[in-house]
Amino acid sequence: MDLRRALLAEALGTLLLLAVVLGSGVMAERLAGGNVALALLANTLATVGGLYILIEVFGPVSGAHFNPAVSAVMASRGALPGRWLLPFIAAQLLGAWLGAVLVHAMFDLSLLQWSAKVRTGAGQWVAECVATFGLMLVILRAPAGRAAAMVAAYIGAAYWFTASTSFANPAAVFGRMFSDSFAGIAPGSAPAFVLAELIGAAAAVGVHRLLTQGAAAPASPSAAPASAHAAHS
Repeated sequence: MDLRRALLAEALGTLLLLAVVLGSGVMAERLAGGNVALALLANTLATVGGLYILIEVFGPVSGAHFNPAVSAVMASRGALPGRWLLPFIAAQLLGAWLGAVLVHAMFDLSLLQWSAKVRTGAGQWVAECVATFGLMLVILRAPAGRAAAMVAAYIGAAYWFTASTSFANPAAVFGRMFSDSFAGIAPGSAPAFVLAELIGAAAAVGVHRLLTQGAAAPASPSAAPASAHAAHS
């Protein structure tokens, strides 16, 4: 893996992921006529499709992490050189911010803004922990060649079964702070979300180890997102 190409892939992939998440949120809110469930459904479908494609496109170049929690786990497992971790995270954060700016440019919104959408409370934090736990477990245990579809499907489900709509990605949290839109998050809500995500990721690593003790480990995929989703998202 070439570091420069990998960093470009991570930055561009995260940019496009945030553009999908935030852009579809803006469009959905405009077209849904106040129906929040319909807006969330449209946001979900766009994210699932976009995430799958981005993992397939950028996976061979960088692993398609788009997510600092994923990169940290991969570095801890030796799948990513430790010296590459901080550059990967920097590229992801830059891409996330640029993705928000791009969405604002496309929809004729103020380019630089802060989200006022407060997302806080124990339920939200537990939801982010659960969402990230599930995402990381899928990434670690998906059979070879199936990670993209499984990750995208999981994020789509987690949009609906978690109270937080499944950010599951510190870079997504960072980028969405800069968009006062349907999928945004207020800066004051961000630290607790990120902490919950890191706890969920660490728990998934522990459970994965328990599941693989005394047995042959499943083939680990080279591609991982969200948003996401991401997360994903």
